[in-house]
Amino acid sequence: MSTRTLAPRLARPAGLTGCRGHRRQRGAIIITAALALLLLLGFMGIALDFGRLFIVKTELQTALDSCALAAARELNGKSDAITRAVSAGSTAANVNGVNLQSATWNGQGKVTAADITFRNSSYIDTTAPTAAVYAQCTHTQPNIRLWLLQAMGAFSGNTADFPSTRSVRTTAVATRASAQSACPIPVALQPKTPGATSPNYGYTVGDWLTLLSKSNGGSTFGWANLDGSNSASETANELNGHCGSKIGDTLGTPGVQASVVEIWNYRFGIYKNNSDPAVNRPDYTGFIYTSASWSAGRNAYSGTSGSTPNFLAQRLAFTRCGNNASQCGMQGGGFSKIATSAEHQAYGADRRIVTVPIVNSSRRLIDFACMLMLQPMTIPVNDVQLEFLGNAGAVGSPCTTSGLAGGSAGPLVPVLVR
Repeated sequence: MSTRTLAPRLARPAGLTGCRGHRRQRGAIIITAALALLLLLGFMGIALDFGRLFIVKTELQTALDSCALAAARELNGKSDAITRAVSAGSTAANVNGVNLQSATWNGQGKVTAADITFRNSSYIDTTAPTAAVYAQCTHTQPNIRLWLLQAMGAFSGNTADFPSTRSVRTTAVATRASAQSACPIPVALQPKTPGATSPNYGYTVGDWLTLLSKSNGGSTFGWANLDGSNSASETANELNGHCGSKIGDTLGTPGVQASVVEIWNYRFGIYKNNSDPAVNRPDYTGFIYTSASWSAGRNAYSGTSGSTPNFLAQRLAFTRCGNNASQCGMQGGGFSKIATSAEHQAYGADRRIVTVPIVNSSRRLIDFACMLMLQPMTIPVNDVQLEFLGNAGAVGSPCTTSGLAGGSAGPLVPVLVR
């Protein structure tokens, strides 16, 4: 046999062996890809598990932030401050959804009174309502179900290292601080005497001060446009609601403001035919305090004067100003509708306790006072009085506002500190 014939025959088995090698390589690639996919699925499972824990922690933190802010808002040094703070804090927290926005928090328990604690100005735990300055909300959300770790625990039998559930715990702390800006009404108060200083600028809590709506002559109290203008229409607009006033602003000096009468009287539940308490909300009470109805002539907010209930008591009873416009002192101006007690209860809001700018002789805003609107306005326009309730930034002030903390004076707003 020639070598030419033998060579192809000898070479053939080698060719067949190469084909089988290629097939074996292709099988190895499939196995490697499958293992890589399993590894990727494992990483995906870990990401899902820890991603869920992160989401639940974020939701819980939002709920506790709401809790602390709501609780801190109530810490005004009064005897019932902690009771109100616990109620407000738990209510605010529990309206949030936790554990993938579950309204029931997956049945694992919501914030309770035991989760809300308080600290004094030295950041020491306290249960004294007059000393509480900080509100702290802490909660643990248990039994958050995991997917991959649960499967790994079941596969390996090691449930200690691979638990089926985890817990998330978080905390929020808040207090009150002066706001950068406030939402006052468009009137201005000057210090009682030149040189009188903070906090009360010469006034005494409970004093009745006259707002001269016909003229500002010789008075420390009068109308003032918050935007610095002298427009009468701007005064009416600002009385409807204006926010953003801050220390250092210069206020305007408008004249007689008959156009604000209707808007002022909304707060007492007194309306013309085209107005409605559901839209133009009154205070919780429309009761009018004058020297005739409150002979003491001061401290109608929380004081005593014969058998007449004070403002706080009238609020609890949702007392209207009278049965008709005449009983409310409205002899003209088209006022004909008086809010009922039920309407004060249904639509009432904090409308007669107002923040008032304190200005210097140059009309520059230097501080904020808290005042109580005592009387509605009449047509023809007469003088009306407000009661001085102290500095709006005082710890026990009934004036509150919304906005960013960081101001040097003015109403206190809740702010997170942790």
